[in-house]
Amino acid sequence: MEFFRNTNIDFLGKKWYFLAFSLVFSVAGLFSMLFYNHIPWGVDFRGGTLVYVRFSHAPDYGAITSEMDHAGLKTPKIQRYGLISNNEVLIDLDVRESSEQDLSQGKNRIIQALETKAPAGKEDLNNASFLKIKQYLLDKDPLHLGTDADQKYGAQAQAVVDYRDKVQGGVLNSLDQLKSAAGVDPTAAASLSDGFFLSDFGVRNVEIIGPQVGSQLRTQAGLATLYSLLGMLVYLGFRFEWIYGVAAVVTVFHDTLITVGAFSITNTPITLTVIAAILTLIGYSNNDTIVVFDRIRENIKLMRREKLSDIVNRSINQTLSRTILTAGLTFLTVLALFIFGGEVLRGFSLALVIGILIGTYSSIAIAAPILVAYQDWRIEKGKRPVGMAVKAK
Repeated sequence: MEFFRNTNIDFLGKKWYFLAFSLVFSVAGLFSMLFYNHIPWGVDFRGGTLVYVRFSHAPDYGAITSEMDHAGLKTPKIQRYGLISNNEVLIDLDVRESSEQDLSQGKNRIIQALETKAPAGKEDLNNASFLKIKQYLLDKDPLHLGTDADQKYGAQAQAVVDYRDKVQGGVLNSLDQLKSAAGVDPTAAASLSDGFFLSDFGVRNVEIIGPQVGSQLRTQAGLATLYSLLGMLVYLGFRFEWIYGVAAVVTVFHDTLITVGAFSITNTPITLTVIAAILTLIGYSNNDTIVVFDRIRENIKLMRREKLSDIVNRSINQTLSRTILTAGLTFLTVLALFIFGGEVLRGFSLALVIGILIGTYSSIAIAAPILVAYQDWRIEKGKRPVGMAVKAK
């Protein structure tokens, strides 16, 4: 199957337009990384606390932000998480708001910030732990148990927690719901109203990464990217000529710069999955570039007396149909992932969407012109072009 047959597009003749396009997006990304949003590292790399909160109603993001500010939390990032019907939000607390000595501080401060109408002397049952509920029942002893009180109240507390988290999704709307909960004694359930109240939210999960771990992950991510570029340079230098490797590495660096710049401009966090996507794109872009370079090398042998720019144009046109088919199908797949994959895969799929578009473009518009420019420079210096036959006089 071919989309294009016998095309004769002068790609190299448009190289200055391509250069202008790349410069605009590269400079915009660099400007954002240096002066605007900087590199928006996710919690994986900078450390901090992620708190997943579920509400009993549609969350009011303005009210949540206001409550965070009032509690002294000036830097949290708040975003919707999961399906809209789940009423869940993700609160990203910056590392400087978390103590290394007490990594639960971030979670507790968020709970305190959201509990703006907590009755004095009562605990929030929607955010109470198993041990807190069990200790309350032991102290209250509503069932008047004897020596086995610890075991039986432990079972009662576990039943309350299971009903709250597994049946009600982490948020109870009324204490009366517990009276019909499996394994919960109605008398024990009724006694909870004396020591507990119900907030309109429940903390579903907490993820904490210390700043030292984040720093190590940043270093490892940078090294992984550097090693992949060096490996590519060595392989292409051995497989073709070293200039092919340099052109491919410059091209991939261009792709990575624009992709990271796009994340900075949109202030989208760069997480571990985004780094995985970028490493995937390095391989994808390199594969596209190798296909074009391989055809150029074949045509150099067949078209010895023609100009390199004509050979490169012919090679790009010959591989254009294959490039469009491969990139187009891959792009449709990752676009579907971006649209339907949800918040968890949003950063990963966004990096793939941007990277596939830029990677396909750069194989044609960046890598090939670099190769031609180098060969023209060698000719100007009176040297033999790399990989080219010497023309007969």
